[in-house]
Amino acid sequence: MFTHTLGFPRIGQQRELKKSLEAYWKGEIAEADLQATARELRERHWRLQQQAGIDFVAVNDFSLYDHVLDTSVMLGAVPPRFAVGSTSATLAIYFRMARGEAAIAPLEMSKWFDTNYHYLVPEFSRGQQFSLQPQKLLEELAEAEKLGLRAKPVLLGPVTYLKLGKSVEPGFDRFAHLDAIVAEYEKLLRKLDGKVQWLQLDEPALVLDLSETERDAYEHAYRRLRAAAGQTKILLATYFEALRDNLELAISLETSALHIDLVRAPGQLQEVARRLRPHQSLSLGIVDGRNIWRVDATAAMATVQAARQWLGSDRLMIAPSCSLLHVPIDLSFETQLDPEIRSWLAFARQKCQEVKFLADAAEQKIDTVFLAENRVAWSSRRSSVRVTNPSVRQRTEKITAAMSHRTTPYTERKVKQQARLKLPLFPTTTIGSFPQTTEIRKARSEFNARKITREQYVALMQESIRLSVDRQHELGLDVLVHGEAERNDMVEYFGQQLEGICFTQQGWVQSYGSRCVKPPVIYGDVSRREPMTVGWTRYAQSLTSKPMKGMLTGPVTILCWSFVRDDQPRRDTCQQIALAIRDEVSDLEHAGIGIIQVDEAALREGLPLRKAEWDDYLAWAVECFRLSTSGIADETQLHTHMCYSEFNDIVPWIAQMDADVISVEASRSRMELLEAFERFKYPSDIGPGVYDIHSPRVPSAAEIESLLTLALEVIPAERLWVNPDCGLKTRGWPETMASLRNMVEVARQMRALRA
Repeated sequence: MFTHTLGFPRIGQQRELKKSLEAYWKGEIAEADLQATARELRERHWRLQQQAGIDFVAVNDFSLYDHVLDTSVMLGAVPPRFAVGSTSATLAIYFRMARGEAAIAPLEMSKWFDTNYHYLVPEFSRGQQFSLQPQKLLEELAEAEKLGLRAKPVLLGPVTYLKLGKSVEPGFDRFAHLDAIVAEYEKLLRKLDGKVQWLQLDEPALVLDLSETERDAYEHAYRRLRAAAGQTKILLATYFEALRDNLELAISLETSALHIDLVRAPGQLQEVARRLRPHQSLSLGIVDGRNIWRVDATAAMATVQAARQWLGSDRLMIAPSCSLLHVPIDLSFETQLDPEIRSWLAFARQKCQEVKFLADAAEQKIDTVFLAENRVAWSSRRSSVRVTNPSVRQRTEKITAAMSHRTTPYTERKVKQQARLKLPLFPTTTIGSFPQTTEIRKARSEFNARKITREQYVALMQESIRLSVDRQHELGLDVLVHGEAERNDMVEYFGQQLEGICFTQQGWVQSYGSRCVKPPVIYGDVSRREPMTVGWTRYAQSLTSKPMKGMLTGPVTILCWSFVRDDQPRRDTCQQIALAIRDEVSDLEHAGIGIIQVDEAALREGLPLRKAEWDDYLAWAVECFRLSTSGIADETQLHTHMCYSEFNDIVPWIAQMDADVISVEASRSRMELLEAFERFKYPSDIGPGVYDIHSPRVPSAAEIESLLTLALEVIPAERLWVNPDCGLKTRGWPETMASLRNMVEVARQMRALRA
């Protein structure tokens, strides 16, 4: 029985990769310096795994930006606009694909299954050629071998890769490229034959609903891959859900081993063990790779022991449920966490130690000290008074259906809102945040370190708010925002002011590229202590006669972008958050704020991976959003925002949110998602993003005009808002002003044409 990981965090304990990437993009360091940082991080992380007792460390899981993008580069799948006539991506081309450049739009970005990690969507077209570029994998494998490590290369499997991609030509079936792509995988497997014992092929798409085409693709691809593998054993990795009706398919692919997620789907173990072929091994994903709670060692030992009785030790492997990419690196750096709560947690390094403990325990080599500490921690978590708040429980029990419904339909509300707000045709606004400058971050850091007083901090933030308002006046925006200078993150900011939630010092995880977030830890019942945004928003409104949006994060997004307690249904936790946000919405309205935006960027992200379970989730998710927003008057305009989501299948549920205005990411897809809103005849106002804020490029006025023209084919002019894709926190002021200036000018011109 051996231990392994499916992947490890990339960014570094101190976010070294983020800092090095951003320095490289600014021209402050050379490519050699960036690559040196990457090598140092890889070695450090491999050593951490080895020291924790992991037998096979994952290789090729490291990425400078995104592992799906790495797969595209490995296959030579570089769209022509990034490198005309070239299939070999230099680092400049690599980052051009990720971030765009000048007039070149980057690859689309989407969520990795139901996580908050963003991947770069592969593009497929007719006549596309592929050419294996294996240098990255082979070089990293050589690095690991030089260090004396037992290495297990990790690759995204070909069928999942195709499924996650998109066809850029109407009517083209991207699976027509299956043979060509599998041929490149075959070449790689032949290069690895004799060099590695195990190769991990990630096929998480096997936990999804599959079409017959996709099922056939698996059978065809893996018949060829098995033949090309030679002496290399293939570990087929699935995670995030149970295999269910795809179990027989997964087993029939005849790989040497199958990895299953026993955290998300513990009930599948017996059936999988019963149906495995005699020559196949089973990798038990027994330690949670998605959340930060300590493993329940007693329960996990029983699970491993049951599997051992069914299959024997020689056919078992022990691992986290999925890549540890989704959790922070090392709990030992969390010196300021409450000791009791800290005892309940495990980060990537500690999860590797848990994997080792469980493998040893299965062979009757039980670390009694580890087991005793684990049992004490679990007993503490179950009985702690920190976890349950009777007043919160009593309030949720009193929730009524009427609390989740606005009393007047949108058409009547819009008339009242227009009488109050007096907005022009094609109203212009932004999504909420403006650039977080060095000065803003310094002020926040000094305040947190108690180097400046609260009064000094408030004065600095108010100056930043004034600057944002002045610049919006200069641009001529119609609906303003205060810029969120005081907010470190759209979820973290609220989490810091809610009971039942705590924060780490170094609990960073990667969202995309160099973007890192520090998710809240929801450990107990949630409630609001006091108003969280009213003072800042009231101050901003005092600086202008134009409408000022109150900016809030919705309950579903706070839930999805946090490390959530796993001792009660997620619906119950979301309901508690909704009541806290409801109080904030009410206070903003009473402060005279006429537009309130409650962002639900993660609504679709929370969808179960199987469609049969969607309606149950969407029912309570939409109910929680409405619970947080339905207590306002007709004259108060309610906005919501969603980004990087495929909405086609859930537009009816989005409509049931009953927001007056929804803004959505749309620029990278050139308004493709609006087709779903047109088919459903979405009833309310829509603000499709007209430029991509995740790229530093400034869109031209012509580009913005072309996107708005496309939007007008779907959305009536009287219901069309003009805004960027998302918040502008990560951008600089020069590019922000230039982009917004173009956006406002286009809106004015289109308005004049209809005057």
